[in-house]
Amino acid sequence: MVDAVSSNPLVPELGKIIKIIQETPDVKTFHITTDKGKPFTPMPGQLAMLSLLDVGEAMFSITSQGPEYLEIAIKKVGTLTEALHEAEEGQTVGIRGPYGNGFPLDMMKGKNLLFIAGGIGLAPVRSLINYCAEHREDYGNMWIIYGSRSPADLCFKEDLTYNWFKVENCRVNVTVDRGDENWNGHEGFVPAYLEELKPSPENCVAVTCGPPIMIKFVLQSLEKLGFKDDQIVTTLEMRMKCGVGKCGRCNIGSHYVCLDGPVFTLEQLKKMPNEY
Repeated sequence: MVDAVSSNPLVPELGKIIKIIQETPDVKTFHITTDKGKPFTPMPGQLAMLSLLDVGEAMFSITSQGPEYLEIAIKKVGTLTEALHEAEEGQTVGIRGPYGNGFPLDMMKGKNLLFIAGGIGLAPVRSLINYCAEHREDYGNMWIIYGSRSPADLCFKEDLTYNWFKVENCRVNVTVDRGDENWNGHEGFVPAYLEELKPSPENCVAVTCGPPIMIKFVLQSLEKLGFKDDQIVTTLEMRMKCGVGKCGRCNIGSHYVCLDGPVFTLEQLKKMPNEY
């Protein structure tokens, strides 16, 4: 007899929060496992649906994973995320997935990789950075350009200041819109910093994620630097509700972000209706 829960993609399984990391004043990373260990094994860029009983559920990026757990970084922006931020280690949550398509790893093989992210937009990109670091021989040089509003709003500080500096041929550049009295790094917006650094488009794939306004100007900057549409990859995590292409909340024309995305090249996006 088939287990009704395991055969229904809309039914979550019970997970448990085993670790909580305070990344910024309004972003926490949750390590989530189940009685059987890791709920599932996602590819970089895929998503998970996380729920709290009597509160609701929502789709979130999977920012990384360990042997027995998933890492999900969540910004406090509404009812569910506020409830999750009040959760403590040991609390039960619902989790289902993985959803969507991951980053085009085969297309990226042998290429130099440019990662451009802003704020919580580093969360899905981090899953790809960590994957490429673990499979270092398959990819060329790695370059990370990341920015936030202030030093306090920088996510994954240990990665930015230590872990990624240990990765062979990986360059890390960080900027903030406005520094404080203790900040001695770069100040300025990500698109302008990108143009200042001038990464080469030769044999390179650029991956970007962040606030929509940042992405808009990053795409313009990449075009100025000579990147072609098929060299630029981004993620759309808009309006997803069911995760299986049934509710129609995330459709762009005939495409569904939860099924056809959330990862798209700029070449693909330009062929879609201007609804995003």
